[in-house]
Amino acid sequence: MEILNQLTADDLRKKLQLFWELSGEKIKQIDANYDAAQGSPVFTVKGKYTARGWTEWTQGFQFGSSVLQFDATGDIFFLESGRKNIIEKMASHLTHTGVHDHGFNNLSTYGNLLRLINEGKMPFNSWEKNYYELALKVSGAVQAGRWTKTPNGGFIYSFNGPHSLFVDTIRTVRVLMAAHLLGHTLQGEGDVRISLLERAIQHMETTALWSVYYGNGRDSCDVWGRTAHESIFNISDGAYRCPNSQQGFSGFTTWTRGLAWAMLGFAEELELLQHIPEKDMEQLGTRHKIENTMVQAARATCDFYIENTTKDGIPFWDAGALNLHRLTNYKHHLSDPFNDWEPVDSSAAAIGAQALLRLGNFLKKNNEGDAEKYWQAGLTVADTLLNPPYLSTDPGHQGLLLHSIYHHPNGWDYIPEGKKIPCGESSMWGDYHLREMALYLQRFINNEPYYTFFNGLI
Repeated sequence: MEILNQLTADDLRKKLQLFWELSGEKIKQIDANYDAAQGSPVFTVKGKYTARGWTEWTQGFQFGSSVLQFDATGDIFFLESGRKNIIEKMASHLTHTGVHDHGFNNLSTYGNLLRLINEGKMPFNSWEKNYYELALKVSGAVQAGRWTKTPNGGFIYSFNGPHSLFVDTIRTVRVLMAAHLLGHTLQGEGDVRISLLERAIQHMETTALWSVYYGNGRDSCDVWGRTAHESIFNISDGAYRCPNSQQGFSGFTTWTRGLAWAMLGFAEELELLQHIPEKDMEQLGTRHKIENTMVQAARATCDFYIENTTKDGIPFWDAGALNLHRLTNYKHHLSDPFNDWEPVDSSAAAIGAQALLRLGNFLKKNNEGDAEKYWQAGLTVADTLLNPPYLSTDPGHQGLLLHSIYHHPNGWDYIPEGKKIPCGESSMWGDYHLREMALYLQRFINNEPYYTFFNGLI
């Protein structure tokens, strides 16, 4: 990536104003035209949102987008619409025992509403506040119940089963931390009380140990910052067995959206760990050791992203995709979503941009080196995403962020007529995370309270 070191957040002010105008139009268009009977909207085909039954992991992004739109613009229409849909339609996600996506669905909805109450940005109602708090407590405990023990801790297992650790769960584990901050525990057999913070930290440490590589020769593909989408464990003794991938090219290459989830998950959890009281940390190991593990994982993954993306910061869907060799010196050229060989994934960029910004800010506050590198890299990616061909300005297209990829190996992504690879379409998670990135920057530019998922919980 060619990092734009002279770019400032304020340089993006006008682009953000246009962005929120477009964003509001897209939300209203989906609300008015999408047939909810087909399931949650997942990605677009020919510019129209469609469903793809796998798990219902995107509904929280749909309704959470309305809440973010209200946060950014103050337009009460979006608060009322988002709140109504969340209360009426999201309850099943709170007690869903079959997925690892609780943080995606429930922090994006109940979590954002609770945050706005705590920040004083929406009217206070004690019943409503208690309702949202209860929702996060339930979600955190249910998510923590998907637990596989390992010799040194454990992890929240994926929908593939107890043997499977997904790297993207590093961001959903935030819901355990939120529930802990609300004073909740998981109660097991014999009324045993299980610390949600302990499980969250053990999951983070297991992910940092096995899902992230550090160039130590663990295997022949061990490169600083590479991630494996899935890590496989023997459920009899909890021993690690091998890397795997569900949506990437292979277990020995880096699926870039999984990489971006890791970047952002570690960065956000680092921000929260700074505020966890010492008494809560005493039984979990030294704060210094835990934070060092998180910082190393965050730095490594962000470094890999910077080193393995295009000149303007948009990565291909997998850093080891089969035909990348046909795109000569692609790291030194601007991204081209219309190329003939491999699709880029703008949704990975939207997630990754926020991660780079958060890590840069964290390191800056703690007087750590390379803070400016990460911050400026985040601004560089954001600047690219807030312009065409990535920002969708077509009123006939329901998506906000173009050139997102869902599951390339399964062939789920739409290939336009006359093209050889998927391009030109949007995803619900890509649109949501672009909104999150934009809100993060807008708050920074306007000197508003720093945006975290735990605002008001500490």
